Amino acid sequence: MFAPFFLNRVWALWSWLGSAFILISTWYQVQLDVKITEWFRTFYDTLQKALSKPNSVTFDEFLAFLIEFSQIAGLWIVIMVITGFFVSHWVFRWRTAMTNRYQALWDDVKHIEGAAQRVQEDTLKFARIMETLGVGLLDSVMTLVAFVPLLWGLSKQITALPWIGQVNHGLVWVAILTALGGTLLLAMVGIKLPGIEFDIQKEEAAYRKELVLGEDNQERAKLTMLEDLYYKVQGIHFKSYFHYLYFNACKWSYFQGMVIVPYIALAPTIVTGVVTLGFVQQIVRVFGRVESSLQYLVRSWSTIVELISVFKRLRAFESAIEPKILVSEK
Repeated sequence: MFAPFFLNRVWALWSWLGSAFILISTWYQVQLDVKITEWFRTFYDTLQKALSKPNSVTFDEFLAFLIEFSQIAGLWIVIMVITGFFVSHWVFRWRTAMTNRYQALWDDVKHIEGAAQRVQEDTLKFARIMETLGVGLLDSVMTLVAFVPLLWGLSKQITALPWIGQVNHGLVWVAILTALGGTLLLAMVGIKLPGIEFDIQKEEAAYRKELVLGEDNQERAKLTMLEDLYYKVQGIHFKSYFHYLYFNACKWSYFQGMVIVPYIALAPTIVTGVVTLGFVQQIVRVFGRVESSLQYLVRSWSTIVELISVFKRLRAFESAIEPKILVSEK
């Protein structure tokens, strides 16, 4: 899955230079996000000043803040759109590299169960999922690199946490512990989901294959056979719905609970009135960016489940290819 794209000279420009471009553009987006976060602090401090003391801020000064935001946000949008466009082409080249390899071996692998689905559908799914997860993971890592030091510096003014007392850089530890705790909790709750997704694809493939064979062979796709196959499809889907029921209950309870966590952590500092509204807005935003990045696995779990299923199917397909074919490719 990786070798046809990253170890093939034909795709060297796309695979390696393309990866470098994605890395640089993602880092630049994160830096613009940092600037927006800093803008929020200044803007809300100015807003607090304007509301508490009439005419202390002129219209032109207020308008200048909005123009500054528009410039930063506009540049962020341009970079994001261009990066998204490039990534779509990049992952399609990856899919093409995989497809070319399988097509070249088609005469030798077409007898393998589900070969057509592996070559067409699973390579498509693999590319699309890698586009979503890969860029998301890169963005999360870059965000942590940029925002953790910022949160560390801002949390110097947060000297105490509720029910705990004095803690240096308390918000950093709150973000890390709550995110990792939620990730471990939901990983345990959803541990059965990858296997269930794999079984869904297996039963769906068996049902679809019989329908396709029945198009040209009247002896296939008999009603009783189709009913039996569809009953299996129904059973595995119903099993999936049940397991996602309690998984989603846990996931969304966790996400909604995390909305108020930074305000709880800031409560002792807020009630003493030693910080400004702008500081509160900035630190809550920074906390949210760090927390969201640390929660990457939690937020992407459903997609990760599908990727694991696709990966297992492609690995099984490749393992079924005769060793002599692999040797002949070298």
